[in-house]
Amino acid sequence: MKKWLIIIGESIVVGFLVFVLTFFNALSSFDYIAKDHLYQIPRGIDNKIKIIGIDEATLEALGPIQTWSRQVYADLIGILNQNPDAKPVVIGFDIQFSGHLDECDEAFALAASGSDNVVTVCQLIYSERKVRDDAGHLIPQVENVAYPYEELRHACRIGYSNVAQDSDGTVRRIRPSEKVDGDTMPMFSEQMYLTYCEKTGTTPNEIVTDKIGQSLINYSGKPGDYEYISLIDVLDGKIDPRAFTGSIVLVGAYAPGMQDNFNVPNGGSRQMFGVEVHANILQSYMQGRFSINGDPVLFGVLFGLLAALLHIAFRKTKIWKAVVLLIVGIGAEVAICVWLNNNGTAVNVIYMPLLSVISFVYSLAFGYFLEKRKRRKVINAFKKYVAPQVVDEIAKKGDFTIKLGGENRDIAVLFVDIRGFTTMSEALSPEEVVQILNEYLDLTTKSIFKNSGTLDKFVGDATMAVFNSPFDLPDYEFKAVEAALDIVRGGEALEKVLLEKYGRTVGFGVGVHCGPAVVGNVGCEFRMDFTAIGDTVNTAARLEANAKKGQVLISDTLYERLKDRITVNPVGEIPLKGKSQGVFVYEVTGHTETQVLTSEDAPKTDVNSEEETKDTKTE
Repeated sequence: MKKWLIIIGESIVVGFLVFVLTFFNALSSFDYIAKDHLYQIPRGIDNKIKIIGIDEATLEALGPIQTWSRQVYADLIGILNQNPDAKPVVIGFDIQFSGHLDECDEAFALAASGSDNVVTVCQLIYSERKVRDDAGHLIPQVENVAYPYEELRHACRIGYSNVAQDSDGTVRRIRPSEKVDGDTMPMFSEQMYLTYCEKTGTTPNEIVTDKIGQSLINYSGKPGDYEYISLIDVLDGKIDPRAFTGSIVLVGAYAPGMQDNFNVPNGGSRQMFGVEVHANILQSYMQGRFSINGDPVLFGVLFGLLAALLHIAFRKTKIWKAVVLLIVGIGAEVAICVWLNNNGTAVNVIYMPLLSVISFVYSLAFGYFLEKRKRRKVINAFKKYVAPQVVDEIAKKGDFTIKLGGENRDIAVLFVDIRGFTTMSEALSPEEVVQILNEYLDLTTKSIFKNSGTLDKFVGDATMAVFNSPFDLPDYEFKAVEAALDIVRGGEALEKVLLEKYGRTVGFGVGVHCGPAVVGNVGCEFRMDFTAIGDTVNTAARLEANAKKGQVLISDTLYERLKDRITVNPVGEIPLKGKSQGVFVYEVTGHTETQVLTSEDAPKTDVNSEEETKDTKTE
């Protein structure tokens, strides 16, 4: 229950963070980048839209645009409209015609008036401070308008060319219309679109706008995608005017030095000329593909809920399933956002994926921490049964596999028991008996672990240990005998301590045998014990039962394996309970191999003083 409360609390935090970030668009710069890549995928340009560009070739032929006579534009209108049955539907000039230049100004105005398909631009001048509208929203206020010169203003349709730039300097949104002197003025692209609809008898698409009258542009082409023709080529007659039949022609700057280029969402490192921006806006009008920002509260709640559910799943599933859920969850969110944008609603896209990735990494790290803690518990548990140095080595290799059930292994089995324990327990208090027993068990355990054995169990005052189980142990027969000798030597030191403290002494009898046995988990599903069973175990127990105080008895089988490495006294064949034939037994007195024991290696008891420990080492 507590674990579930923690997980639910974490998921609430994740969901809340997604909501807050989505609502405030706290990482707007990064969100713009993501939305640009998802929403501004080129969709193909409309061949009806053509651009006549004032490019480098035109400037080289005609000189700087400021020096041109407006007869150039009158001639262009005449060329494009010379055949009434094969002319453009709309001709839009994305050029600011301010003030009078010469007598040709009137010729341009007359050409525009006579064709009735010309649209030109004006420039809105906004006040520095925004004002509140009737709904309380802050909106920009038009302070003035830079119109074309008077004759042209009355000769053609006009729309403002202003486009909005976001905080990163990128053109992503427009205001389709503005209030100017109490009247509604459309922007240049909308004016061209409305003229096109009027001339072709097309019903205009309804354009969505947000609370402050803005719409997001869905770009159709990248810089350079629209068909572009040099103005000088048209004027020189190199282009057949019939190529513009039924099209919408935009005339504007197409040279970098004219300073009419902008950063756009799909341009990458390239900028887009203003006339191309208007071409994209115009196509959005024609296809009805504008969008507006969605309700941040609604989508913050929805995406926060999705992130919270994913976090719960991450914390409760396996890694591969969590990876799949992460990919599917982010993919679904992205697909929903793209679909919504294509249907008129733009949504902040990065916050749910960002928090989901963080949530996944956190869950992965937390799971790793729990697994590591669990692993440490297993290691510490093993260290209560297996020599710590063996467990540490196994942990380094990462091999924790132990077969469930049983397996046949050749092992060495050691049994040790206290001699005179019953008599002593009758003479001492229970507390003193337990303390002596603990000292004895501490000695036997340290001796077993020092020689890399596995502590199988305590049975009253007896201890059972196995060697070469559950993990492979080199030279396990010799190590079993060495553990037995360490117990006996440690018992001699312990005797002195107990005699001085309690006036009683104890000794140990040890039996060691080797051979095949079945090792594994025995018991039932809810209570298991890892142990060894078989004749080898029984024989070791019988040897221990026959061992006198301070005596280590081994079987002839074990002696044959170690006879060149240990010193023994033959005891002879003795009958063992439960066996039809006797077993020839040897008493181990030492070994022929010299071992240097450090103070760490030698078994100690907690009650030894420094002097007693020194005596033990000397012995």
